[in-house]
Amino acid sequence: MKILIAGAAGQLGRALQATAPAGAEIVAPPEAEFDILNPAQVAAVVSAARPDLLVNAAAYTAVDKAEGDYDTALAVNATAAAGLAKAAADAGARFAHVSTDFVFDGLSPTPYPPDATPAPIGAYGETKLKGEEQVRAAHPDALIVRTAWVYAAEGNNFVRTMLRLMRERPEIRVVADQIGSPTHAASLARAIWALDAAGASGLYHWTDAGVASWYDFAVAIRDEALAIGLLSAHVPVVPIRTSDYPTPAKRPHMSVLDKTSSWAVTGPAAHWREELRLALKEMKELT
Repeated sequence: MKILIAGAAGQLGRALQATAPAGAEIVAPPEAEFDILNPAQVAAVVSAARPDLLVNAAAYTAVDKAEGDYDTALAVNATAAAGLAKAAADAGARFAHVSTDFVFDGLSPTPYPPDATPAPIGAYGETKLKGEEQVRAAHPDALIVRTAWVYAAEGNNFVRTMLRLMRERPEIRVVADQIGSPTHAASLARAIWALDAAGASGLYHWTDAGVASWYDFAVAIRDEALAIGLLSAHVPVVPIRTSDYPTPAKRPHMSVLDKTSSWAVTGPAAHWREELRLALKEMKELT
């Protein structure tokens, strides 16, 4: 099986390469050679690669920046995603696309199933929802996987930011009234491979098991990092409200996703704290 990855240099793109199915031929061009905003280049790369599967791991994920840069976010998250989906369809290839919990408003008291009505409250979520719609139009058999709170041992993410701040500051303040499910990029990558291997198409939700606030997540990062020597000092983590930390973009207060349908295919995910330990151990090995 030949697999082409868009966004191969990102944290999910790297995780997809590291967890690829045995025997798969991975084509992972750098962004300069596979610019998803360049339709002609996309068509040429897909035509030359002739993949069995194209995975879109590229996205505009700067949630706050998207509020003032809507056109770019829309171009990456919707227009370019649809272009990749069409190129895959034209080549007779399967297509997998990654979306987000931010398509929901966060007002539900229970986890969101895949068929819940989306209601994004910010530019990022709106552009990702438009991406889902345009991907389905371009490739009706596409696999779309919504996820949340993705992090990895490398790249720009909450875990690495918390570790940096804990080394720089005497204490940190973290929002405690936004609830979701932290997700290790490697876990998400394995889920995408498993769903594709099962012939899944349509909309699925995937995160690691369990729920947490950003405050809970930060405390776990500190404690697990201390346990393996990634941190040398016990830095206090202070819980705050969303209103105490205003940002340009609104964020869902409760965006836990219902994974029943995906776990029926892949089996249940590990708890997010177990996956966090794996990511932190990898970080330590990289230092």
